[in-house]
Amino acid sequence: MNLAAAANETLAHNSNVLVYSAMAIYTLAFVAHMAEWVFGSRSKVGRTAAALTSQAAAPAAARAQSAQRGGTAVLERPKVVTRTATGGRDVPDGPGAHGGTEKGDLYGRIAISLTVLAWALHVGGVVTRALSVQRAPWGNMYEFSTTLGGAAVTAYLVLLLLKKNVRWLGLPLVTTVLLDLGLAVSVLYTASDQLVPALHSYWLWIHVSCAILSGAVLYLGAVATLLFLFRDRYEAKLADPDGKQPGAFATSVLERLPSAASLDKFAYRVNATVFPLWTFTIIAGAIWAEAAWGRYWGWDPKEVWSFITWVAYACYLHARATVGWKGRKAAWLGLIAFVCYLFNYFIVNIFVTGLHSYAGV
Repeated sequence: MNLAAAANETLAHNSNVLVYSAMAIYTLAFVAHMAEWVFGSRSKVGRTAAALTSQAAAPAAARAQSAQRGGTAVLERPKVVTRTATGGRDVPDGPGAHGGTEKGDLYGRIAISLTVLAWALHVGGVVTRALSVQRAPWGNMYEFSTTLGGAAVTAYLVLLLLKKNVRWLGLPLVTTVLLDLGLAVSVLYTASDQLVPALHSYWLWIHVSCAILSGAVLYLGAVATLLFLFRDRYEAKLADPDGKQPGAFATSVLERLPSAASLDKFAYRVNATVFPLWTFTIIAGAIWAEAAWGRYWGWDPKEVWSFITWVAYACYLHARATVGWKGRKAAWLGLIAFVCYLFNYFIVNIFVTGLHSYAGV
């Protein structure tokens, strides 16, 4: 028995070491992402010259291809532009955080490599914690927070593997994960312990894992929605030559992001994809509540705010699917819905007393 306790204590210590190591590597990834943005910030003169050079080279290339193919001109495929709603702007996506520069791209690749390494250490810390407590590693706010951060990075890396244009998410994601882990180890940390008997159920694996995955993906959608609001305002100013034009810093940052239409579409697709999983999370929680406490629904604060979050996202999806509510109005609804999720996660869990409460974490 003492040997088992000592082994679990060693595993818990190793878990902490892995989490702190992941934080150190995430910090290096943050610096590399910052370098990507800095070295990708080319002057307007340089960008204009590059654009003029490419425009001048295009006719020459077309003529060369025409001569090689018996006089039949073969033009290059035009740059794909994400279509907006009727009356919107059709704007091409920006080049990305690297700004089209080789040095910026190099730092971006280094940042991704460091993020993968940090993610591996991060996941190792979560798995080791699970081994130390011999249960699902999300029985308290510390465990939930560390797992949620790892799930967000996992979703980001999966999108990269699928060749999606999401490298612009790297800097805000790594920054948020660092803050999440910093809060977890400094404020929310709880020593390894067992759950109360009522919570020893396979529904812990089903319900909480779905909640974590839903929150991670909803976070990606929220970041895209927030950036959409900034990019949309930037494009509106550019489209109005008589109005106030964007400043140099705003131009340097926002012109490298995907277009407002692309960000809007990405946020909508992400939220719409994960919404059924969030719905299942609430249903699974109700089934588990009946097994643990003898009722499906008891108006517990956590249950109420989970339902409020569900309603908020349902309103967002309905509004986004309605032509008159596309764009900024729907985006604000999406942000309000995510704020409901954050309120449920932090305020309700920590400060509101209830059956789900982590007060005292």
